[in-house]
Amino acid sequence: MNVLRLLPPVLITPAGVVGLIIAALIVLGIIAMSFRLVPQTRAMIVERLGAYHKTLGVGVQFIIPVIDRVKRVVSLKEQVKDFEPQAVITRDNVTMQIDTVVFFSITDPKLYTYGTENPLMAIENISATTLRNIIGELDLDETLTSRDLINTRMRQTLDEATDPWGIKVTRVEVKNIIPPKDIRESMEKQMRAEREKRQNILIAEGEKRAEILRAEGDAEALLLRAEANKKEKILQAEGEAAAIFKIKEAEALGIKLIKDAAADQTILTLKSLETLAQVANGQAVKLVIPTNITDLASTVMIASEFAKKDKEVTETKK
Repeated sequence: MNVLRLLPPVLITPAGVVGLIIAALIVLGIIAMSFRLVPQTRAMIVERLGAYHKTLGVGVQFIIPVIDRVKRVVSLKEQVKDFEPQAVITRDNVTMQIDTVVFFSITDPKLYTYGTENPLMAIENISATTLRNIIGELDLDETLTSRDLINTRMRQTLDEATDPWGIKVTRVEVKNIIPPKDIRESMEKQMRAEREKRQNILIAEGEKRAEILRAEGDAEALLLRAEANKKEKILQAEGEAAAIFKIKEAEALGIKLIKDAAADQTILTLKSLETLAQVANGQAVKLVIPTNITDLASTVMIASEFAKKDKEVTETKK
């Protein structure tokens, strides 16, 4: 305690307080600059004294202020670059405009930073030259129908060319193919003619099919009518056969009944007279003729005598 009393008192002036505050702020600033927060899908390229030092990944990273500095923050997401339409010439000397879309991602931030001055411009120029080379090997029709071929070849070429830059080309798409105006008009006329041709073919095929269906319908109708007539005649014949059978059955039954009734000679004579009367009129269809021809002749003579007498009596009365 006696030693402390012997030390001279320290005087802190207002200017000294301000200086201490400024020094503390500078120290805090330097400490804050020593830590960097790297977000997800980002990478930081750090240089130390102007030379590449390291690549910072995701999280809180420490660097030495003043000595280290962040050269570039690189996005690791897949990126899309839509290039302007490029003038290309086909194998058959047709000039057209084609624009493409390139999908790529950065796989090596260091190569991307130091590989080329402007990677996007480099990709655009390589894409234009590659597209011209591919289209120069195709004619107009092949160019319009070979989008997949163009996309595949461009992706392979760009992927190989951008490997030294830490870039991975994942996909290339031809967005638009714009032929000259006269070619478009000619193509429209050709497509219109093709549509009309297909329409006429469809109409002709429809009419042909309709005629075939009508002919098949008529043939089927004739077959059905013939089948119906056949069935009608069969049924009619079966009906007539059944009717004849019933008539014969009735006749047989009548004969059986007469036989069972033990008819005498008088009844048979009367039946014979009735049959002869029907014969005389010419209207008899089925007749019962007695088996005794002699009795039949005598009976006919007697019947004729009675008829003459009956006629004379009738004329006398008149």
